[in-house]
Amino acid sequence: MLLAETGKTLIEHTFIAASQSLLASEVIVATDHVDIQNAVEEFGGKAILTDPGHRSGSDRLAEVASELPQFDLFVNVQGDEPEIEGRYIDQAIERLQQTPLAAVATLASPLRASERLRDPACVKVVFDENFRALYFSRSPIPMPRDGAEKWLGTEPASFFQHIGLYAYRREYLLKIPQLPRARIETIESLEQLRFLHAGWPIYVDIAPHAFPGIDTAEDYQSFVRRRANC
Repeated sequence: MLLAETGKTLIEHTFIAASQSLLASEVIVATDHVDIQNAVEEFGGKAILTDPGHRSGSDRLAEVASELPQFDLFVNVQGDEPEIEGRYIDQAIERLQQTPLAAVATLASPLRASERLRDPACVKVVFDENFRALYFSRSPIPMPRDGAEKWLGTEPASFFQHIGLYAYRREYLLKIPQLPRARIETIESLEQLRFLHAGWPIYVDIAPHAFPGIDTAEDYQSFVRRRANC
């Protein structure tokens, strides 16, 4: 979060990107590290220091939500997503505003590369005709019985990559710390399966493409090169 080869820290890049949302009332960094809090405050952002014992970003967000009763909707943007676009945040917010049944809103993008379909690090999602999520998995879903090649180029797309951005209604978000882990969540190591297992309606909107997150040193160097070429 504090790498700054571009002249700005990674967390500042993500803060600036998230601030491009037209519908978000406020952008706040939730962190368990005082150095990150200080860095955010140095560039003029707002940060809230949270318990370091949280199991996930959603648990951390729930703590922040408990301190901000004036907000009904919360969007979880990971701090290592410096190239997220504000329109994606707005898309998730609009889904909750327009779909009273939705407890959680998230995003997915068409998946057309066979290597990504097979990659466990690339989470896939299937949803019904109303865009309500049916399942998330690290495995290829739907599983193409006769091979994936003929399905990868279909229009509309046959496979979708989950984008790890979540928008929550306040009442559901506050329940997350007490929500028991589901076996399917433990097996797949996917937090969103806890919500599905509990019967929460998760709605999926389609984004044209995924944005590259920073998970490795190589990812960061690629980001630095892209910024240099802007």
